[in-house]
Amino acid sequence: MKIELLKLDKKQNKLSFILRNANHAFANAIRRNAIEEVPVMAIEDVEFRNNSSVIYDEIIAHRLGLIPLTTDLKSYNLPDKCKCNGKGCAQCQLKLILKVLGQGVVYSSDITSTDPKVKPTYQKIPIVKLLKGQKLEFEATANLGKGKDHTKWSPGLVYYKDMPIININKQCKNPEVVVEQCPQNVFEVKNNNLVLNKDNLLNCHLCNACVDICEPKGTITLDKNDKDFIFYVESWGQLESKEIIIEALKIIKDTSDEFIKEIKKKPVKEKASKK
Repeated sequence: MKIELLKLDKKQNKLSFILRNANHAFANAIRRNAIEEVPVMAIEDVEFRNNSSVIYDEIIAHRLGLIPLTTDLKSYNLPDKCKCNGKGCAQCQLKLILKVLGQGVVYSSDITSTDPKVKPTYQKIPIVKLLKGQKLEFEATANLGKGKDHTKWSPGLVYYKDMPIININKQCKNPEVVVEQCPQNVFEVKNNNLVLNKDNLLNCHLCNACVDICEPKGTITLDKNDKDFIFYVESWGQLESKEIIIEALKIIKDTSDEFIKEIKKKPVKEKASKK
């Protein structure tokens, strides 16, 4: 198994890499653990002190829950794994406060956190618009959670595709048409011949448009490599894209170790049933 990094965009918080010599089961395990098991912070409870806006408390609370919060996994525990048994303490939750009076839009930047490491990732997320004399005041509680329980705890979008295998077997009679119809610019024309654009080869998503339109039929063959996978990771901002994959792999390892430990235990002898 080998990892080949394709692109790491820290500004957009995106990551792409190739997973080589693996299989669909392991690739999908990475994907599912990344979006369902990697914990991040999100607002769970909101206590409204004052809300004279035109939007109901429940709707504002829903909006608050979907605001991504920067997450410090080293400082907080999941509620069910905390020493307080989920009752709530400084090691598993924190408070966020907002108090705005006056006309204008209330943004996520108006939220004040008791922990500077945990705050809204994006500062210009609109929460509500207040008219003259209206007020919004609340105290929210945030805690770690998993995407399998609610999408607000999902760290980002993770997906993969099979590595494409494209062959041009003979000269294409309509190369310009193929280049125009390919949605990913995988082909180009050189010396009146259809050739592969190697810079865009990995962008192919196996749509078969080239196979169907190229003349004569059979000029282009399109297949997939079921041992190599192209991964794409787009973080919502709570964690860095690379950190999402690292945490997902840790979870897979810990789960596997626990499974091995359980499977090695001596079987419990069942009592013989009396007839």
